[in-house]
Amino acid sequence: MPDSLGLPTREALPAARVRARKIAAALSIRYPQARVPLRHENAFQLLVATILSAQCTDAMVNRVTPLLFQRYRTPADFAAADPRELEALIRPTGFFRQKAKAIMAASRTLVERFGGEMPRTMEELLQLEGVGRKTANVVLGGYYGIPGVVVDTHVRRLSQRLALTGSDDPDVIEQDLMRLIPRQEWSPFSLRLIFLGREICTARNPRCPACPLNQFCPSAKHRGAPPWMGRPGSRAAAGRPSVQGTRRGSRTAAARPRRG
Repeated sequence: MPDSLGLPTREALPAARVRARKIAAALSIRYPQARVPLRHENAFQLLVATILSAQCTDAMVNRVTPLLFQRYRTPADFAAADPRELEALIRPTGFFRQKAKAIMAASRTLVERFGGEMPRTMEELLQLEGVGRKTANVVLGGYYGIPGVVVDTHVRRLSQRLALTGSDDPDVIEQDLMRLIPRQEWSPFSLRLIFLGREICTARNPRCPACPLNQFCPSAKHRGAPPWMGRPGSRAAAGRPSVQGTRRGSRTAAARPRRG
C-alpha cells in the first residue's frame, strides 16, 4: 500500500493520520453525541428518511415521517403505494416526485429480492434500486452500528478544505478517509463533519476564526478557499451535491433518479 494519498499538503500517510486523528478528537469534543438525527424505529424507516433528507432539513423530514410511517409500514406497503398519495405526504421535503419514485423502487427491490427484509451488508444494500454507498453507509452505521464513511456534500467539502483528500470523487474521498481515521470512528466522524459543515464550515462564508479545527486545517489561512479548491460557494468548493437515494442528476436539479 502506497505511503501517500496525494494530498494537497503532500503529507506522508503517517503524518496525515496523526493530523486526521487530532481533527477527529477535536470534533468529538465539539459534538460529543454523534447520532443520526433522522427519527426511525427500524432500518427500513432510516432508509426512507435518508432518501427524504436530500436537499431538505432533518427537522422537516422528522415532521413528515410520523404520518408517512403510519400510512405505510412495510416495504410492501410502499411498493404498492399510489404514487400521487405518496407524493402528497412527502411534498414538504421537496423533489417529492423523484423521492417517491426512489422510495418505491427501493421498496420493490426489497420485496422482490429480499422478501421485504432489510439487508445488513454494503453489497446487498447496493442491490436496492437507487441506493448508493452514501445511503447504505447511513443505514449501516446509523442502525446496525457497522462503521462506514458517509460522504455527503458537507463531508466532501470539508474533507477537501481539511486536505484529507486530493479528490473530488465521493468514492475516492470515502477510501481516503477510511485510511486516515480508525475504523470504529468512521460513522461518528462523518456525522461530526456534517454537523460542522452545517454550523461553521458552510459552503459560503465559512467562519474559520471560530472553527475548532482551525489549527489543524490548511484552509484556515485561506478563509476556506485554498488554492486546490474554488472560492467558497463555488461548485469546486462545495462539491456537486447529489440526491440521496436517487440515481442521476444533481440535488439542485434532481431531474432523474440517481444512486445516493
